[in-house]
Amino acid sequence: MEWNFQTAEKLAAALRAGEVISAELTDEAIAGIERDDKTINAICVPDFDRARAAARGADQARARGEDRPLLGIPVTVKESYNIAGLPTTWGMPPQANFMPAEDAVQVSRLKAAGAVVLGKTNVPVGLQDIQSFNEIYGTTNNPWDHGRTSGGSSGGSAAALASGFGALSIGSDLAGSLRTPAHFCGIYAHKPTLGLAATRGMVAPPAPPLPVDLDLAVVGPMARTARDLTLLLDVMAGPDPLTHGVAYDVTLPPARHERLGDFRVLVLEEHPLIPTGSAVRAGVNRVADALVDGGARVERHSPLLPDLTEAAALYTQLLFSGSVARFPVEAYEQLRTRAAGLSADDQSLDAARLRGMVFSHRDWIEANSRRELHRHGWRQLFAEFDAVVCPITPTPAFPHDHNPNPLERRIDIDGVEYPYFDQLVWAGVATMPGLPPPPPPPYRRAGPPRVCRWECSSSVRCSRTAPRCAWPNCSNRRSAASGHRSRAEHGGRIGRAQDGASVLMMAVFHHYLTVEGQGPADALRAAQLWMLDPDRENPGSLTGELLREIRRPGLERLPVWAAFIHQGHPGPGRAAAATRSASAKGAV
Repeated sequence: MEWNFQTAEKLAAALRAGEVISAELTDEAIAGIERDDKTINAICVPDFDRARAAARGADQARARGEDRPLLGIPVTVKESYNIAGLPTTWGMPPQANFMPAEDAVQVSRLKAAGAVVLGKTNVPVGLQDIQSFNEIYGTTNNPWDHGRTSGGSSGGSAAALASGFGALSIGSDLAGSLRTPAHFCGIYAHKPTLGLAATRGMVAPPAPPLPVDLDLAVVGPMARTARDLTLLLDVMAGPDPLTHGVAYDVTLPPARHERLGDFRVLVLEEHPLIPTGSAVRAGVNRVADALVDGGARVERHSPLLPDLTEAAALYTQLLFSGSVARFPVEAYEQLRTRAAGLSADDQSLDAARLRGMVFSHRDWIEANSRRELHRHGWRQLFAEFDAVVCPITPTPAFPHDHNPNPLERRIDIDGVEYPYFDQLVWAGVATMPGLPPPPPPPYRRAGPPRVCRWECSSSVRCSRTAPRCAWPNCSNRRSAASGHRSRAEHGGRIGRAQDGASVLMMAVFHHYLTVEGQGPADALRAAQLWMLDPDRENPGSLTGELLREIRRPGLERLPVWAAFIHQGHPGPGRAAAATRSASAKGAV
């Protein structure tokens, strides 16, 4: 079996069952990185020797009867986390040789849980961009389209997961840095509640790793399925043992409901300060439709929703007040002069950014007081709703833009240009009050992922040949001897085929599981073989009711539905991650 695209949950089960050992998983992951990362550039600091040693240690521990949540599972870590023996630069050339003396608290928790750290993933300079590039490590490309960004600042981790480089990763989020890369690369990430997970050791060099309470910023898990986020969040959650951890620990409560039909959901698709692109809006509406089909109570408006315009201004001011706190005095004075020249009537986001940059402590206290009113408003809203569905950014992944002055960059939304940083307003909806947003709604991609792993006649070049394309959504599989179709034909037809492929896979799996009475593993294997057969016919009763069957009330568990919805654009090499997530928990 090929392991690189399996879920962490699946890997943990296989390790416990003795189907594979950590040394095999680690070697396969390293081979994938060495083969495929030349064009993606996700892993900026490999640590393969120590990873292999950790894998051997994990296998020895399991042989002694030990079991830990992540024992033997290969993972990656965002470059901004301190790892003893590896550089921490935050992409800043003056810090290229900075070596921390100890692991960040979250790296320590990964290792204590048994994870095998493959290396560190790329970031933008100072973690302050929506893309991931810097002079030290270069540019991380989106695995789906190398001409587009993987997002930032956790873009290296998102690209690594989408490419099969490790089963999990840890990132951080101040302005969508977990959520935006997940959205751009087709994986999952979770921004925890402010303060839930300790941040010590995720600090800009050469600052010491002190247990400070950050404003707005959090650390959080990244994975290829929603269920794997739960697995990793359980490892990460908890206070710093040097401060609050002396007094208490954290146990996360269960979800409010077990059945999707019991959830009350508010859906937002438009922001008053920036349009939502058609691709993202369509993704939000697909989620809303699926929730309705699953029996959830879905609303589009609520008087309880805090004012999004004021929230965006508050978020912008709080965000930029921190980002310039260490500017040279001369630069700060220039900003004060510019801010003093603003009209009192100028309530634009540009004005909010400039005012925030020169906040006095008095100004910050006033802004924080208004933030507390917004937090109270969200508490009232969540007494009536269980979840809010909204975009994380207005667009899918955009083309690389390395203009050294970010204020001159523009974001294209359906053919109209807007200021680059205005797209952060959606991230601020959750960040400003410290809320925990889960993965963003997906959009559909056109064309195959560019981490194709097999030889073909397209411009996507690979390093080995095989009888079949590795991408299960490819509707044009042909033998290696006859070659693939042209890239244009291949991409165009896949773009049309991929929309329904993962839904079809789920329905076929469900048929074999319930109608044919096969076990989860056999049903999954039968469904995969059926999808691979170019001359396939509907099995048994799989006729016109095929796609309707997937939406039966029996499929109400939220993680399965979330996976099914998100896999409208399956990650590279695996169209059926949602199905495997469902089969891993034994119920679809």
